[in-house]
This record gives sequence, C-alpha cells and structure tokens, in this order.
Amino acid sequence: MTGIVGYGAYIPFYRIKVGEISRIWGKDEDSIKKGLGVEEKSVAAIDEDTVTMSVEASLNALKRAAIDRKKIGAVYSGSESKVYAVKPNATIVGDMLGIGNKYTSADMEFACKGGTAGLQAALALVKSGMIEYGLAIGADTAQAKPGDILEYTASSGAAAFIVGNKEEEIIAELEGTSSFSSDTPDFWRRNLQSYPEHGEKFTGEPAYFRHTIESTKSLMNSLKLKTEDIDYMVFHTPNGKFPMKAGKLLGFPKEKTEANNLVSVIGNTYSAASLMVLSHVFDNAKPGERIVVTSFGSGAGSDSFSFKVTENIVEKQKKAPSTMSYVGNKRYIDYAMYAKQRWIF
Repeated sequence: MTGIVGYGAYIPFYRIKVGEISRIWGKDEDSIKKGLGVEEKSVAAIDEDTVTMSVEASLNALKRAAIDRKKIGAVYSGSESKVYAVKPNATIVGDMLGIGNKYTSADMEFACKGGTAGLQAALALVKSGMIEYGLAIGADTAQAKPGDILEYTASSGAAAFIVGNKEEEIIAELEGTSSFSSDTPDFWRRNLQSYPEHGEKFTGEPAYFRHTIESTKSLMNSLKLKTEDIDYMVFHTPNGKFPMKAGKLLGFPKEKTEANNLVSVIGNTYSAASLMVLSHVFDNAKPGERIVVTSFGSGAGSDSFSFKVTENIVEKQKKAPSTMSYVGNKRYIDYAMYAKQRWIF
C-alpha cells in the first residue's frame, strides 16, 4: 500500500486584481476576466521565492504526516522559477526542514508539471521499498512579460506532499498513475531570456487538451474507471476555462470539476497548480472518495494519478491551515507595488 501521508499548501498574502493589470495596459477588464475565468492572482512578497514557499508548504505537510522527518529519503522540487540557475532548490529545502543528509534529491523541470513528476518519482521509490518516505513539492513565482496575456494569470504558490507505505498513516492510497508526453512546443523560454514565449491558441489544442485528455483516458482505462466512479476530477489550471472544458470533454458533470475554480482567485501557480487544487480537495474529501488528478506541462506532457481516500484523512485535515484559509488571508496591491515585488523595472 502506497500513498499520501501528509499534504500542505502555501499561498502568498498579496493579490492583484485582473482589473488593475488591465487598467495599466488599457484593456477591457470584463473581456479579460470572461476570457480567462480569473478575477485576481497571488503575488509573492519581495522577500519570498520558491524555496521559502516550498518550506512553508512542506511544514504544513509535516504537521499532517506527523512522522520522523529524518526518515524522508527523497526530496523532489518541481519549479520553473528556481532560486538559482545552477543550484538545486531541493537541498536548500531539505536543510531548512532539518531532515538530515541521508536523502536523494533533485529539481524537476517540466514547465507546469515539475511537481507531479517529482510526486510520481517519490511514489515509485516508496512503492519499490527503496525509501520509507518521500517529499514532492511544486512551487513557482511565475514570470510573465509585462502586457502579455500571461500576466493576468501567472501567480505564486506552493504545494507539498509526503508519501509513505504504512496503512495506518496513508490518507489517500495510490491506485495507479499514467503519463502522456510529446514534443509539442507550445510554451518556452530560452536561456537568459527573462520571460517565456507561447503559441497562444496552440497552447490549448494540440497542447493542453490533447495531453490532459489522453493521459486521463489512459489512467481510467487501465483501472477500468468510469466518470461515475470518480468523485473529484482535478486538472492543471492555466486559467478558469481550460479545466472545465477538459472535464466536459471527458464527460464529467460540472460538480466533479468545480474545485478547479480555485484558479479564479489565485491565478496559475504553474508547478503548484494541479497539486494546489489537490490540496484543496483533500481539505474537503471524505473517506471512500476517489480523486483523479491530471497535470500538464508545456513542451508537453501530463501525469495522471488516481487516489482513494482513507479513514485517516479525517484526523489530519485540521492539523495544518487549509488551502482556503490562505485564499482568504490577503491584501490587494496596485501595479506599482506588484512591479516592485516582481522586480519588473
């Protein structure tokens, strides 16, 4: 038996509204909000980065896991906004958490699915018996060129998951995982470029929809699952429209995908996005429910997982701040402060 034993999220305190960004660039606020399905986004403070946010999310995961942290045998950090170009986030996080030195670690980079790539690897190591516990993190302080459509959604946040193999500790058992990958250049950033480029509509089809749909179908077919067998369908959330459309294409009723609407109030946290929604779902999930989560990373690929919630989740949900508690704790800033905090000069 392998699965999640602890989880945690972190969302920065500051927010900027879509209307404030559209005001600066002379765009129509209503059309932007309607087109993206996003009202506001989270903004990291000037002294926050992917390491500090990863530590906060991981500490919440440790509170719920209630394990000896020195037994963590792997730390994987997924991000496309690392603190250093050449130096891992993962080892800094490991030291700050005080887990010792007997662990393997790496930074995972696959656009917005670096976090789930790490989760997949950690689950595999635990399932094989090579390690007792693994920590996988998705975190980003997403960059966007000023005035680009990405600026309305690119946000900041982190989500962390601890995996293990003890039945009495597991809150969500892994039932299966699958992936779908291809060389689809819908989004990229060359070395030393400050901001990414993207293929606009190309990022939807054949990128996002092809990969999320095929990966989810592959998982469901391998486990012989139907939409009625799944209680929550979680997707990567680049905006508010894509995940809802993906759910509809797969035949899911709206109520099974509505947790993805978290993006409307925090934006796209990139490597943390699908994992952030998963954290939100775990905050509310009940024993016996099944959760399927499918990430997406440009370039392009998707990872899918099926988890079955256990009785252990009930006592662990309240041991750390919920995802929505971070959503509600906020202060709005104007574009000038946003530019200062994001070093846009």
